[in-house]
Amino acid sequence: MNYDYIITGSGFAGLSLLYRILKDPVLQTKKVLVLDKTEKKTNDRTWCYWEKGKGLFEPIVTHEWKELEFLTSNLTRRFKLDQYSYKMIKGIDFYNHVLNFSQAFENVTFKYETVKQIQIENDIAFVETENATYAAEYIFNSTTLFNPKINTQNSLLQHFEGWIIKTKKPSFNSKIGTLMDFRLNQEHGTTFMYVLPTSAKEALVEYTLFSEKVLDKERYKVALENYIKDDLKIEDYEITHKEFGIIPMSLADFSRSPNSEKRIINIGTAGGYTKASSGYTFQFIQKNTKEILNNLRKGKPPNPKITFRDHRFHWYDRTLLEVIISGKMTGKEIFSILFKKIQPEKILGFLANESTLKDDIKLMNCLPKTPFLIAGFKQLI
Repeated sequence: MNYDYIITGSGFAGLSLLYRILKDPVLQTKKVLVLDKTEKKTNDRTWCYWEKGKGLFEPIVTHEWKELEFLTSNLTRRFKLDQYSYKMIKGIDFYNHVLNFSQAFENVTFKYETVKQIQIENDIAFVETENATYAAEYIFNSTTLFNPKINTQNSLLQHFEGWIIKTKKPSFNSKIGTLMDFRLNQEHGTTFMYVLPTSAKEALVEYTLFSEKVLDKERYKVALENYIKDDLKIEDYEITHKEFGIIPMSLADFSRSPNSEKRIINIGTAGGYTKASSGYTFQFIQKNTKEILNNLRKGKPPNPKITFRDHRFHWYDRTLLEVIISGKMTGKEIFSILFKKIQPEKILGFLANESTLKDDIKLMNCLPKTPFLIAGFKQLI
């Protein structure tokens, strides 16, 4: 069966691209197939991100913050956001929003089948599943079929467990979010907490690590319990939601297109749109899917061209990650220096690949020269 576009994977990247296609008057009549092994029906994750102004998914933003704080044992920095807003979207709200919107389009088909193979024959892209073979002009892939091998020499894992807790009495200031709290034991690697209150009695508390391997499940539980009791000073609370996730932070090459014909386009983490040095993904997927849409509208090959700016930030990411992987500095040390010496919104701009070269130089000048020069040179050769 033939389609204009096939989207393999109905996670955040796949559904973001579908939503943009269906919102566009030029492309919304295209015949689209979305493939995934299961339907998205659960609140399996929460996305938190910062952006300027109103975004595409503003109607489903759970909460936003214009004031954040960064904490270590020696530093407390609370700061107001001017250009950016820090926002939260629940996974189930996102899935329902896109899936409900897509129901009005008869040209969109969802099939729940395991993708076995994606390939090109005679300049046509094919997807083979457990049940059938489908063809399309372009396939947008977010599955792991083309992922490079990652190991402890070229990658770290960002792994986290988050709890949404409700308290009996007011315990939070819902106007202030904790971006990073490093007042934790760092024995397993870069380790910090997020605390994102959505009301005086409710917050997402998330235990996050950058390390070579995940922990035993009990360790996440104990860390969260201790932090809520000892640092947040909360004894009486109810856990209303739990989530666990693993995000690769890798020096490996995630290809944007695994074939020379460019009929298969990797999106999301599969396409390298998880920022290697931080694990941030939300806004990079949004920028990528927007570029893909613009190219499709113009009849151009969908994959965005890699710019000098892309290469620049890719080098920054690889350098920073190399410093952490090699053990020359810890994530806590790096972020502590940055938040002590640099205006915080400039740091957010850097982490979003939106900073100017002048700001980048200022940021790099405040970090120790030797480990970053060695790591930066290693990533150039």
